[in-house]
Amino acid sequence: MKIAVGADHAGYALKERLLEKLKSEGHEVADFGTHSTESTDYPDYAAAVGRAVVKGDAAMGLLVCSSGVGMSIAANKIRGIRAALGVNTDEVSYTRRHNDANILAIGANYTDEPTAKALLDTFLTTAFEGGRHARRIDKLNKLEQEEQQ
Repeated sequence: MKIAVGADHAGYALKERLLEKLKSEGHEVADFGTHSTESTDYPDYAAAVGRAVVKGDAAMGLLVCSSGVGMSIAANKIRGIRAALGVNTDEVSYTRRHNDANILAIGANYTDEPTAKALLDTFLTTAFEGGRHARRIDKLNKLEQEEQQ
């Protein structure tokens, strides 16, 4: 699977470890940066990853910043993105099954590496259930369209 990945300076170290994991599992990864701990602006990376997912250049996205909140807010500004903050595997499973989230945001300051890897595994292996949840996703899409007018 092709996965778009991005992080700001606060998420850089964890992003690098998650990149290693993804590559070792055979995933194709598009790394949108950052590539150091020098201070950067998280919306830039959220936008790049979000746009790659919407355009179909990647099937899923992963964003890492200090809390994960800023990245998820910024990514959700991109029409067609459903970014979700991952805190525990149960929550990540729900957001994939029920909300068809296409980007996972992780807070590096609050998530240790083993937990981040478990969140990512859950995100990538959990399928959207469709059914009544598809109706709700359709309503989210309609809200986006209405707000664009």
